Amino acid sequence: MVSSPTHVTAAGLARAIRDGEYSPTEVVDAVLERIHERNDRTNAFVTVTDDLAREMAAEAEHAIAEGEPLGPLHGVPVAIKDLDDVEGVRTTSGSLLFEDRVAESDSPFVARLKDAGAIVVGKTNTPEFGLGVTTDNRVAGPTGTPFDPARVSGGSSGGAGAALGDRLVPLAPGSDAGGSVRVPASFCGVYGLKPTQGVIPNVSRPNAYASHTPFSTNGPLARTVEDAALSLDVMAGAHPRDPFSVPKRGEYRAAVDRPIDELEIAFSPDMGIYPVDSAVRETLEDAVSAFERAGATVDAVDPDLGHDNEEILDAYYTMATVRWQSLLDNLEEEGFDPRGDDRDRLRPYFVDLVTDADEPTTREYKRADVVRTRVLDGMADLFGEYDLLVTATAGTTPFPHGEEPEEIDGVEIEPYRGWVLTQPYNLTGQPAASIPAGFVDGLPVGMQIAGERHADDDVIAASAAFERRRPWHDEYPER
Repeated sequence: MVSSPTHVTAAGLARAIRDGEYSPTEVVDAVLERIHERNDRTNAFVTVTDDLAREMAAEAEHAIAEGEPLGPLHGVPVAIKDLDDVEGVRTTSGSLLFEDRVAESDSPFVARLKDAGAIVVGKTNTPEFGLGVTTDNRVAGPTGTPFDPARVSGGSSGGAGAALGDRLVPLAPGSDAGGSVRVPASFCGVYGLKPTQGVIPNVSRPNAYASHTPFSTNGPLARTVEDAALSLDVMAGAHPRDPFSVPKRGEYRAAVDRPIDELEIAFSPDMGIYPVDSAVRETLEDAVSAFERAGATVDAVDPDLGHDNEEILDAYYTMATVRWQSLLDNLEEEGFDPRGDDRDRLRPYFVDLVTDADEPTTREYKRADVVRTRVLDGMADLFGEYDLLVTATAGTTPFPHGEEPEEIDGVEIEPYRGWVLTQPYNLTGQPAASIPAGFVDGLPVGMQIAGERHADDDVIAASAAFERRRPWHDEYPER
């Protein structure tokens, strides 16, 4: 057995706790100790819930002693992104406006994790209101990748990715409206899955339909594919207050052991339209052979999405701006004045991106919908011939804080999101994961695996087959 439970997977901890090899208190104490020892390194956690975690651990031990039925995550520590609510714990959303806000109830997927026996040990960092694919805010500051804390961890679930990559916690779900699960997974060397839209319910209020613009969903982040699948089984399923939620389709954990001999995979590092650093490309071209060794067929194919990367990003921004402006309206309904007196309390990036942005007209919004439709049709054509599409997650490796790239291999890009290949799947609602594929100069590279809507099991099966042939568990930094 590994000497410290902090180095054991979530699935391994659940088994060890059921077998009496670890107690929930022993596990939680070890995790909390590691968080307090190392969090200053990456700044992954905004809040550490020592008292709550120890109280939940004691309850978990009592359940074992009483012979009560144990859930699939009984005694397993979990960290929650600071956009989502844990009853009695503050949810800052990375904003000074909510620095002292305490949640009155659990978000639905948090309640499901608790019901499965998971123990909440804290809240992970996120950019203000989750806006950004890097993680920095005026409440907690920036979060760095464990491989080089002077460099970004990705976002907006950057705290979750860093917490996993530094072995502070075995499970740390995030949310993804444009890459916010997959980019941190790529930059922190962990596994992250954006499931099909609606698989994990998102009860958003006052606007239940906010996640439509663009498609946003919660998703698992973990150090192993098995752990992600196990937590997805717990979080998935329809919810009456989420109009986009869908019924659970089978057990995702079962896909981890499934062979992929019959899968046909299209490989396109850049989707034919995105700039990708040559070293990242080389890393992916070396890694993709693992699918072939696992029995799958791999062909080099570029999808025809009907638009170039700039047009897709413009459509994404048009739709996202509608959602962000709605966020400002919601803040005003809560008594804040983000466009006036409270403007100085917002991060300048948020002000530039949202508060000062021109609101799209309804005609511009519907034109963006047409772009979205062409992307959907292009994906449908590709997935009419192939089961999965494998690409880069990001066109670059983690860069220093505050130094967003303005070009890749001499090609000028939009610095804030022009270096990620994730937005198309938020426009279509399809499942997409980022899996560790290797390193460039000691920095992790993520490989994106996408499938048809509701083919989450195919994405998980391929991810697990890749992991068996190219395991990354011993690659995390240790100091």
